[in-house]
Amino acid sequence: MKFHWLMGMMGLMSLQPARAQQAASKDQQAVQQTITHLFDALSDRDSTSLKNSCTTDIIFYEYGETWPLDKLILMAITKNTASDFKRVNTLVFLDTYIHNDIAWTTYNNTAEIFQNGKSITINWLETVILVKQENDWKAKLLHSTRVNRK
Repeated sequence: MKFHWLMGMMGLMSLQPARAQQAASKDQQAVQQTITHLFDALSDRDSTSLKNSCTTDIIFYEYGETWPLDKLILMAITKNTASDFKRVNTLVFLDTYIHNDIAWTTYNNTAEIFQNGKSITINWLETVILVKQENDWKAKLLHSTRVNRK
């Protein structure tokens, strides 16, 4: 009996395509585009565009801390004064779900950051919860976990 149950479960799991390889629907692409715009704003050190991608009460869970939007702007934009700064983000979306006016997406984020003559690469696994406001998706909560990839 256990063997048949196990074989049945394995059969069901084999019917599930790899999530990262599924084509995103138009609505899922809109959610993902909001995240892309958010990181483009960070790369461009553009606090106005960053605010446009987020709700006014967004919370970032970064490095074991809870940051409001103002703290992220302070840490990533205001204090970031290197004249040679460049940040290139690569986002690989793993899952994107939509239920009415709420969406959540999980992705791998790799940032190549160049500043002060140095280059570093940082990897995160992140999940964002978004809400639809006046037909636009806005990030409401971003949880980030730094990961080491070899």
